[in-house]
Amino acid sequence: MVRSRFTGRHAVDWQDDRIASARDGLNPTLIAEMDSNYAVMADMQFLPGWCILLPKRNVDSLNALDTQERKSFLYDMSVLGDAILSVCKPVRVNYDILGNSDQYLHAHVYPRYAWEQEERLKLPVWLYDSHCWSDPMTGFSEERHGALMHSIRSYLMSHR
Repeated sequence: MVRSRFTGRHAVDWQDDRIASARDGLNPTLIAEMDSNYAVMADMQFLPGWCILLPKRNVDSLNALDTQERKSFLYDMSVLGDAILSVCKPVRVNYDILGNSDQYLHAHVYPRYAWEQEERLKLPVWLYDSHCWSDPMTGFSEERHGALMHSIRSYLMSHR
């Protein structure tokens, strides 16, 4: 169930402000609240276990954080990668902090698998075919990805 929060005269979809919706408990992709950040599942799961790290404070880039917040963000990003490695058993984990489309700090932490085509495995995830980005069968859903989300959450909670 996707919940909305009400501000003023209209409902705001949780995707309109992913950080606030994680803080408010309205983000259905929320895996866990970490010390200074939120771990969430990515909207698309064509690479099962793809996660995103959101800071608790909405800023436009890593450089907008103070030194301690930067350390915390990057450390939590690596711990999220540890969780994905442990739970999903990929051949490696890639990390991306972009901010070109969604202009707020967030880090993509995604597994890369041996079952991916060899030439695809060498390329960034962003170059996957367009159908991967719109296939409803690979879109995040509690029914299909809830057990995976729970396993990643269990790892993160046991490694605090």
